[in-house]
Amino acid sequence: MPIAYPDILSLKSDPKAYAWTVKDSALYALGVGMAADPLNEAELDFVYEKAIKSIPTQAGVVAWGALPGDMGLNFALLVDGERRIVFHRPLPPSGSVNAACQVTGVWDKGAGKGAVVAFDTELSDPATGALLQTLTTTFFARGDGGFGGPSEGQPEPHPIPSRAPDVSLDLATRPDQALLYRLSGDYNPLHADPAFAKMVGFPRPILHGMCTYGVTCRAVLQTYADYDPTRIKSHQARFSAPVFPGETITVDLWRDDDVVSFEARVQARGVTVIKNGKTVLG
Repeated sequence: MPIAYPDILSLKSDPKAYAWTVKDSALYALGVGMAADPLNEAELDFVYEKAIKSIPTQAGVVAWGALPGDMGLNFALLVDGERRIVFHRPLPPSGSVNAACQVTGVWDKGAGKGAVVAFDTELSDPATGALLQTLTTTFFARGDGGFGGPSEGQPEPHPIPSRAPDVSLDLATRPDQALLYRLSGDYNPLHADPAFAKMVGFPRPILHGMCTYGVTCRAVLQTYADYDPTRIKSHQARFSAPVFPGETITVDLWRDDDVVSFEARVQARGVTVIKNGKTVLG
């Protein structure tokens, strides 16, 4: 069923309850490569229940599957476009939330060129109703263009400084990284099934965009936040190319006061995989 425009702009969901445990937080941290060196005590704190902390970008999966309704998208051809998380309060290593979603924008790139759909997910405290985190998700729907919607008007991306990076980090992924990360909720066969990946246009399964997103948050935590997740006030990025499990991700970072700009690339293929990244520190 094609995108129904402008009806899609009125789509929103009622709040739905979700919960996660310390085990889920440790699994997420392992899924984005934290504690690859088990003797690194700063990273061990994200996977060991003795005094566990959660990586902020785990907020993107604690209510995995929350959607504003039937958006008329071909999910087999759907990829992440952009993601932004604003932390009104830090994410605890275990807890529960109510999640409510609403479509905030849709753009038509034309028949055969795809569509862009954006929606916000608000995570709130079930007991008090206090807003905890706001997630802005943008999907690039490769198979859903040509529905008659606007082609322009998307928010402008965060500009990256023109100077050389202040810091560059090489962060390796494992050949089985996607199989581990998917256990945090995203079971799309694109990240596990070689035949399915080829059917939708990839030579082999790719790493989840949100896994790469989590890797960039690791880079900021390590470099500018002393592994203190409460210092991350927002984290956003655009996804520009896939990562294949086993590749090394180079994260380039620039700091200007409380704003960290970042991009990520796979040097072995000469491709940028994350663009226009921005983290606000507190």
